[in-house]
Amino acid sequence: MRIISEKRLKEAWEKHSDAERALRGWIKLAKSQDWNSFVELKNISFFAPDAFKKLVIFDIGGNKYRLITYVDYARKKIYIRDFLTHAEYDKDEWKNDEWIDT
Repeated sequence: MRIISEKRLKEAWEKHSDAERALRGWIKLAKSQDWNSFVELKNISFFAPDAFKKLVIFDIGGNKYRLITYVDYARKKIYIRDFLTHAEYDKDEWKNDEWIDT
């Protein structure tokens, strides 16, 4: 899978340095995969993925952070939508993402 854009992940670990190792692990895993569906993704991923409408949310750092993505299985791309602390995620503001219903 190709990640669009890794720069956002690097910005996330610059802000939350304790997430760097987990994010690097997620990047390595994601790049090595060829997911065709959420079911495949869920069966392979160690990052407890969950789906919300068209977005896929990954648990990063042992339930401390959430990585919100849009996975285009046909084009083999993962779009990084947001990286949030668990507290930020619980506020549900991320649910206003324009890609949810796209």
